Parts: sequence; C-alpha cells; structure tokens
Amino acid sequence: MSYASVIVLVILVAISGLLIRRAYRSGVDVGSAQAERRLADTLDKHASTVFGSGVSAQEAAHNLLDVMRSAVILTDGLGRTRYVSPLAERLDVVVDGHLESSEIRDMLNQVVVDGKVRDREIEMNMEAESGRITEREPVHLRARIGRIADIAVLGASDPDDMSTSGGADQLYAVFLEDISEQRNFERMRRDFVTNVSHELKTPAGAISLLAETVSDAADDPDAVRYFSGRISKESARLTELVQKLIALQKVQDDDGLSAVDSKPVDVLRVVREALDENKVQADAANIELRMYVGDDTVGVITTDGVADDAPTPSEGAAKVVVNGDADSIKTAVKNLVENAIHYSPKGTHVGVSVKQDDDDVRIRVIDQGIGIPAEAQSRIFERFYRVDPARSRATGGTGLGLSITKHIVQEAGGTISVWSRPGEGSTFTIRLPKAERSNTSKNQS
Repeated sequence: MSYASVIVLVILVAISGLLIRRAYRSGVDVGSAQAERRLADTLDKHASTVFGSGVSAQEAAHNLLDVMRSAVILTDGLGRTRYVSPLAERLDVVVDGHLESSEIRDMLNQVVVDGKVRDREIEMNMEAESGRITEREPVHLRARIGRIADIAVLGASDPDDMSTSGGADQLYAVFLEDISEQRNFERMRRDFVTNVSHELKTPAGAISLLAETVSDAADDPDAVRYFSGRISKESARLTELVQKLIALQKVQDDDGLSAVDSKPVDVLRVVREALDENKVQADAANIELRMYVGDDTVGVITTDGVADDAPTPSEGAAKVVVNGDADSIKTAVKNLVENAIHYSPKGTHVGVSVKQDDDDVRIRVIDQGIGIPAEAQSRIFERFYRVDPARSRATGGTGLGLSITKHIVQEAGGTISVWSRPGEGSTFTIRLPKAERSNTSKNQS
C-alpha cells in the first residue's frame, strides 16, 4: 500500500469517528428532549387536575369516591355501571352491572336528553334487617344525577352508531343519600305535635264543659258532687300528661346522663320502691304484686312500706348493682308495673323478677293481662301509641309511659324487649350492664 493510500484511509477513519460521535450526541439529545417532554406532559396532567400537582388523579379520584358520604355510581347513559361504591352496593340499586331502579333510570334518561343535572327524592322498598324475603321496608333516597365526562369509543365516527347512541359515549355520576332517618324523624315530630294537641285538648275541653255543667246544676248538690269529681279526674289526667311530657323531654335531652352523674344503683331497692309506689293502684284493682330474686319461683308479696321496714329478698343475697340514675330506673320499672296493672284482670298478680349473671342484670315485669297482638309489638314504644285507645283513656293512660321507659333504659346503656301473646299476658325485660366491682366500690367509698 502506498503512502498516499494510508493517508486517505486515516482521514476516512477520522471522519467516520467524528460522524459516529456526532450521531451519538444527537441521539442522546433527542432522547433527553423526549424524556423531558414526557415528564412535562405528566406534570402538566397532574397540575391540571383538581387535586393539584404531584398527585395521581386516578388514585385520588378512586379513593375520593370511596370516602364520600353519599353512595356513588358511575354509569353510561344506558345504565351500564363502571363503578359502584360500597355504600351503593348496600342499597341494591345495581344488579349485574346495570341500574335496576326504574326511577333512577328515568332520571338518567332525562339527563341524557337535555344534559341538565337533576335532583329528586325517591322511595324504595328494600329487604328488612330481619332478612326475611317477605318483609320489605321503605327507604327514602335523595338522588342527584349529572354528566361528568366523555367516553372515548374507538372507531366510532357515525353519530347513528349504536355504540354512541343513547348516551353510551357519556359518563354520568349518580349520587344517592339515605335520608330515611330524617324523614322518619319529621314524621314522628308531626305526629308528636298532633298527638300532644289532641291529648291536651281532650281533658281541657272536658274540664271546660264540666265546669259549665256544674254552674247550671248549682241547685243540685248531688250533681255538683258528681261533676266536681269528674273535673278532678280530668284535671289529674291533664296534670299527669304534662308531667309525662316533661319527663319525656328530660330523658330525651341531648346531653344525656354524664359519667359524673352516673352512680351505683341498688336494683333490688329500686324495684321494691317502684312496687311500693304502685301498691295503692294494685289494691284498688284487686291485683297482687310479687317480687322474685334470682331463681326464686315463689316470690314475696309486697306490703306497704316494704322498701324500708319489711324483710326483703335482698337480705342474705348478693347485691345487684348497675350504674345509672336511681330515680330514672325506678321510673322505668314503675311505668312497666303501672301498665301491667292497667291491663290485667282483677284477681290476678303482677310479678317483677330481678336476676343477674356475669355480664348484665335482667328486670322482668310479668302480667296475666290481655296481651299485645304481634303486629302492635313493634310500635308499643312509640310516643302516644296505644294498643287499645279506649281502654287506655278509661284507665287514664297517656301513651307515653313505655316511650319514657325505653329512653331511660337506653340512657343507662341497656335494652328493653317484650314477649306477649293475646290472652296469655306480657313480659317486659330490661337488660342493664352490671356495674364493675372496682367502679362500684370506688363510688361507694
């Protein structure tokens, strides 16, 4: 090889190396630019969302839907769901990935047509808590539906294409809020005002009418005595009603019974006092009152003053103690005994048993009365509800006693239930958590 050829070869190699180096640098620069553009695009996408920069919109949106107070469903215009929140799943409005409720679908169709956000209150019948297929209970829902985004449909350019017709290419949000409790409260408030007005009007009107009658019969001493007695009776009924309303307001106080006010309560003493305060009514109705403690099946017949001086079932027995307010718990037991007396035939007996186990204390009030029909047992703790209104008014009942009792028991952390059968009597059971020994001894010291 000649000297000139060598020089040419060296020059070619140098030029090739220079070109390769330049190409490498150009590739690096292009790659860096593309990476920077991708990063910028990503940051721009994050920054353009409502969640701000540095937040994954997909993750944030999904978690936001899960923590929302309302039930959320994301669906297209045909009712095919894309997301159903846990709350919405419990409402049973979506079946096999489709909106099942005809009312919600009707709302959705209207939104698809005109694009306007719509609100509506709807009522549905859902499976009851008992789980029985035959039992359904009404649920009130506040529904809100609106369009939130487009759905990209690949290859769809024809507006008449079925894949984009009927709102199939649009995403809609369905918000559902359960307002059943609010509606039930409003209904109870209306019923309460109506019932109070009626109950107060009845004795007040009777007193006014009887007073006029007494005035007209001023020359007839026997008539005056009779109508004066009726006035006294109606006046006592009115006074009792007002007192029961005050008591109901007290036990429904939002503040409740604070831990400071809660003290150890001797259940046996409270029950004896409640029986003692009902003794006059029981004697007048020729009904015997008995008290049972533990596994005792004979019972002790109450007498006047049993709470203070007579031998009692608590002697020689373990103390039965719960935490709460003694006067309130006595009122609860007294109301149950009073009802038992009113609804029991003459010559029968009303029993109150007290029994405790490792966890709670059970107070049962048992009568041999007329019983309560099964369909009425779920309502007897409602204010002013009466199984037999005529009998209740004849005995001076206000329809508030059981409602007051229920609130007192719940305030003390307990529960109340009823077993009854028409013609066989009723048994009301109060369960209260037993006081802890350490707390009891500390409070008593």
